[in-house]
Amino acid sequence: MSLPHLADPAGRYRTMRLIRSFEELALEWVRSGLVVGGTHPYSGQEAVAVGVCAALDPADQLTSTHRGHGHVLAKGADPGRLLAELLGRVGGLNGGRGGSMHAADFSLGILGANGIVGAGAPIAVGAAWAARRRGEPTVVASFFGDGALNQGVLLESLNLASIWRAPVVFVCENNGYATTLPAASAVGGSACGRAAAFGIPAETVDGMDVEAVRAAAERAVRRARSGGGPSFLECLTYRFEAHHTMERRFRLTYRTAEEVASWRERDPLASSPVAGLPEAAAIDREVVELLSTAAEFALTSAEPDPATATDHLYASGLRPRSGAAL
Repeated sequence: MSLPHLADPAGRYRTMRLIRSFEELALEWVRSGLVVGGTHPYSGQEAVAVGVCAALDPADQLTSTHRGHGHVLAKGADPGRLLAELLGRVGGLNGGRGGSMHAADFSLGILGANGIVGAGAPIAVGAAWAARRRGEPTVVASFFGDGALNQGVLLESLNLASIWRAPVVFVCENNGYATTLPAASAVGGSACGRAAAFGIPAETVDGMDVEAVRAAAERAVRRARSGGGPSFLECLTYRFEAHHTMERRFRLTYRTAEEVASWRERDPLASSPVAGLPEAAAIDREVVELLSTAAEFALTSAEPDPATATDHLYASGLRPRSGAAL
């Protein structure tokens, strides 16, 4: 059974609109100082998260990146709890302890966003291998950017997934830049070539087209679930906003206004089958109301008690000695 909220074009449009509006609100909160430390906006890449998650079942899992709000929301996380997490509030997905780059919800199969480039890949392979050992039909999607293509940990993960025939779908969100470094000048060979070297089927997909991503992801998920092993998807996409909200202060010029504008013309929301229909306008209004309720929840969620700062420091539940240096 696929994720119910992504079962049809209207649901996929709704979720893309939710992600876009969520990111716009998060940007407002960063500028106002409500969100401390900033975020990595996902605007423009919505079709990748939604298209891939549309191919997953509720019991399937995913690992995310530092730019992970879209993946987390697409899998079904509560937007109010994610907003509260950005604010560091107790009502957040992780009690306000993970923040923007480490949101997780194990109950939904979200094994966590990750601030380390490429670090979600080995977690995905381990989770997929463990599920297979237990005889479960779980598939794990591992999202990462083009900046991870040269990370050894990703290549090691591709190798292990191939050897173990682990049910993993590796999803490269190639938005053209690793922070400010153009992928064209940093990646020898190709993204799909990395996977092919390990005998993993790979294909390049239009990452601005949610239905194209969904179709490719469904093929990869079927392969994984039937015991065929891992697959690799390179989704060509683009982030409309800065790499990080802090980038605005530095006024970086690694992208031209013309380049950004040309990609904005391919906005994944505008190319949705639902775009332009009366149904889309109704969905847009629903999302406004949903985010209003989510924002109220986040803003009224309690601040953490400083006395609990060392809670969860150890997986065993052991607490540090009183007065011990951390």
